Amino acid sequence: MLTLTEKVLFGLALVFSVYGTSLGFSTVVRIIRRGQSPALTLSWKRSIHAIAAWMTMGGMWKTRPIVTLIHTALAWGFVIYLLVNVFDLIRGYVDYPFAFPEWLSQGYRLSVDLASGAVLVAMLLLLLRRFVFSGRNVLSHRDDILRIKEVHISFLHLTVSRDSLIVGVFILFHVGFRLLGESVLVQMSEPDPWQPLASTISPVWAGLGSETLNIWHHICWWGALGLILGFVPYFPYTKHLHFIMAGFNFATQSPRSSPGALDPIDFEDESNEVFGALTFEQLPQSSIIDTFSCIMCNRCQDVCPAYETGKELSPAALEINKRYFANGNMCSLASGNASTEELTDYAITQNAVWACTACGACTEICPVGNAPMQDILHIRRGLVLMKDEYPEALEATYQGMERNSNPWNISASERMSWADGYQVPTIEENPDADLLWWIGCAPSYDHRAQKTAHALLKILQMANVSFAVLGSLECCTGDSARRSGNEYLFSELATNNISTLNEVNPKRILTSCPHCMHVLLNEYSSMGGHYEVIHHSEFISELAEQKRLPIEILDEDITFHDPCYLGRQNGIVEAPREALKTTGAQLTEMPRSKKNSFCCGAGGAQMWVEEPTPRINENRYQEASETGASTIATGCPFCLTMLTDAETRAPSDSPPVKDIAEIIADRLSDSRDAFTQSC
Repeated sequence: MLTLTEKVLFGLALVFSVYGTSLGFSTVVRIIRRGQSPALTLSWKRSIHAIAAWMTMGGMWKTRPIVTLIHTALAWGFVIYLLVNVFDLIRGYVDYPFAFPEWLSQGYRLSVDLASGAVLVAMLLLLLRRFVFSGRNVLSHRDDILRIKEVHISFLHLTVSRDSLIVGVFILFHVGFRLLGESVLVQMSEPDPWQPLASTISPVWAGLGSETLNIWHHICWWGALGLILGFVPYFPYTKHLHFIMAGFNFATQSPRSSPGALDPIDFEDESNEVFGALTFEQLPQSSIIDTFSCIMCNRCQDVCPAYETGKELSPAALEINKRYFANGNMCSLASGNASTEELTDYAITQNAVWACTACGACTEICPVGNAPMQDILHIRRGLVLMKDEYPEALEATYQGMERNSNPWNISASERMSWADGYQVPTIEENPDADLLWWIGCAPSYDHRAQKTAHALLKILQMANVSFAVLGSLECCTGDSARRSGNEYLFSELATNNISTLNEVNPKRILTSCPHCMHVLLNEYSSMGGHYEVIHHSEFISELAEQKRLPIEILDEDITFHDPCYLGRQNGIVEAPREALKTTGAQLTEMPRSKKNSFCCGAGGAQMWVEEPTPRINENRYQEASETGASTIATGCPFCLTMLTDAETRAPSDSPPVKDIAEIIADRLSDSRDAFTQSC
């Protein structure tokens, strides 16, 4: 137990430490509250999920299992030590404060002893990895930093290295002093089998008198708990604040129907003066929490298709730059002052903003739930709506959607030209149809995608499905407008489509485009449009399971490219594979597949912008070709276009690219004559 003087000194130090820490955390909270709506909310369900995710380190296990194991040992040790430090503090003031059952006391001593060893080993390994054996992170890839020209290099090297060293040394000394203190107590009594590490160390103190041992125990107690008092006021300003903010991030995340779903802007609200985000405080509050939650692990950069193919974009650099801007302007931001710099001045370049494919890979991989893609889309909104700045190539795309309700900018009167010569009932002709087939712009205007529409028509007719199309009533869903930041145009298109669909009141909506499906299912719902939407791969799988398709079994090796907005954004990964398996095909998976699929390069309105080489679609096509499959299958008209384009530049013996519907339609036995007669 401490002397009276020590108790008073520690009590005063504790008051100052708590005060300094509260200043840091209150500053962070005020900065977060500077963000725009939606405001943060808590719920029991999300809080329980947050605790589970935080305790299990669930998001980190997707990659780098060894490093994750080390971090997990450190994190669990941190949690245990929250309890240990409270007990040790009480023990410093009161002799024998607890009367626990012997079995509980033994379990406590063993758990803490082993946790101490695990934390010390884990921390040493992480320090070696950081400073001796640099892994693949932002700091170790200087050439990448210079290429993306986004990270403040000298500042980043200084602060991240400094923070890591300070935190690492603190943990080593804090836990080390505590373990040494326990070894002194063991030496003062007798070896404790429930503290194997402390008992192993205790002979170090052999030969010292009880008075000397008692002094050393006090030194170790002050070394362990006194270090905390000096460290915690500094903690809110370090990157390691993520350990606390990650749980808060999970707990306050707005529930979304899909990771890629965006919140609408209320253009009728006259008090709304900010559209999108040009400055730090114009970001949503959730994006500012991301700033403090980022662990700078670089996982998002590792999976970014733009970064992977040499573009200027690095989602990791975006989050890191946001963090160091916040750290450098904490007082100003917390005081409510407006930022004098725009996000594109320090966080991300405009070239990087427009290189994003909105694939959502960064969001999917992030172990703390950050969404750099959302930040980029908010910045795009700011550039388009507030500054009227966007790539010149998008001008024709916007005009096409405004004037002709399609990004191809082809006359709206030609929307049903794909069906010339075929029997395709409209909703006026079949108002009680079981299925409303949403054709989409690509099958309506793109010749390659029209083959998918013809194949799907063949399947529907062969299975005697009661369906109808909107015909001239159908307009572009507005996906490309929303992903490129033109929220006003999206709002106009969405309002028109929702009005039409609510009047038609379809039982189910079928579409072959994951982007249309995503918007109809996940984004119209926040604007008054609630529909049951199904992708054509799911419907084909249903028909096959119901034995409504006479499919001819052929032996073929196929690899399936998962569209981002089918697999990652909406979790539909098995239905396409089940549909393909009905043909007897052997499926060969690519290294990056399902929710970890690599983008085709068309999302985020990149379909309409010329991409510099090396191209994302060529990267993906090469990966598909290297599987040795005879056919590359997909389930998205954008992916079909991009991969087919890459095929034209590949060797002549490279595998063709086909939609699932085409593969199934080609294998419908005894159906060709019936289909021809119906045309």
